[in-house]
Amino acid sequence: MAAIRGAICAENTVEDISCKSLQLVKEIISRNDLNLSDVEAIFFSVTDDLNACYPAKSVREQLNLSNVAFMCFEEMKVGNSLDHCIRVCVFVNGREQASCKHCYLGEAAALRRDLEAR
Repeated sequence: MAAIRGAICAENTVEDISCKSLQLVKEIISRNDLNLSDVEAIFFSVTDDLNACYPAKSVREQLNLSNVAFMCFEEMKVGNSLDHCIRVCVFVNGREQASCKHCYLGEAAALRRDLEAR
């Protein structure tokens, strides 16, 4: 099993949180050439300024992932951290961790500049 990570920023609206969460997970699936049947669980964390909806809801519904375990958490409050941020960890079967392509999109790319060279 491997854990593929990513992040994206969103405005605090149902529409934007839903859209950006779906965009992020779709990008992880695309970059890693994943089969949806290999996805075991998806965990989201969001900063405390994003509370209009659960990011998992639109991903579960739009990708028809009713048998995947979803969890949503509030991110730790750390000074000078990125606001309006959705982070995700997608757990997949049949993948080596070293082959994973993590996805930090838009402003959230600043969180993991070290992954840009991969």
